[in-house]
Amino acid sequence: MITIYDWFGYEMPIKERYHLIKRAGFEGVLLWWSDGFGRDTYGRNDYRNGPQIAREEGLYVENIHTPVQNQNNLWLNNLDGEALTDCYMQCVADCAEYEIPTMVVHLPDENYTYNTLGLDRIKKITEKAEQLSVNVALENLRNLANLTYVLDQVDSERIGFCYDCGHHYRYYPDVDLLSMYGSRLMALHMHDIGGSYAQHQLPFDGPIDWSTAMKNIAEKNYTGATAIEAMNWDYKHLSAEEFLQEAFIRAKRLETLRLSNK
Repeated sequence: MITIYDWFGYEMPIKERYHLIKRAGFEGVLLWWSDGFGRDTYGRNDYRNGPQIAREEGLYVENIHTPVQNQNNLWLNNLDGEALTDCYMQCVADCAEYEIPTMVVHLPDENYTYNTLGLDRIKKITEKAEQLSVNVALENLRNLANLTYVLDQVDSERIGFCYDCGHHYRYYPDVDLLSMYGSRLMALHMHDIGGSYAQHQLPFDGPIDWSTAMKNIAEKNYTGATAIEAMNWDYKHLSAEEFLQEAFIRAKRLETLRLSNK
């Protein structure tokens, strides 16, 4: 299956967005689950309408991405930390309500050291995820110490790993994340690391060796979707339709590389 992050840029109604995604050839979407970053441009919390609209277009809803604006609050012993925990708990409930199997979470970055309070909050989220049969996939960013701490401390089939290839090669290229946590792989984010922001380019437009990257993923027996998480930041010369068509071509190349190594 080939999927794409739904909020890849361009302003348009959500129904048109999903129609173009489907027409480009994608089979599913990763949903941005908040009204942040202009997600609610067209009003009325339309992100909550996303699952139904996507399914009406014939798209599979692979996962949601939880809000990231306050991700560093998780370890804090204050109301902000409690509010973020409540947000993640609600996301678990939303996944169950909207029949979405997985949610992707950013742990705090390296400047915010893990602690037992934060771990207790993760365990609380884990209990709810287990009760509601929802997967919680922790994504690698510039957060290696926090990521390894949580994944090593929390032994649950519902707590796993979202492997972001672009973030891996940007922040920790010499750390073999897939050897460490490939057995707990729940989701992929595929993008290259060149361009204006050194990330979220279309695959094959930056320095990542995709043959090696996809071989490493294939060796972990991952059976989920090949998911593109590119943005249009360096592709403003393309229309939304052209961007999606190009993204699908790149995704097919990745899928071919992955399957050829099985």
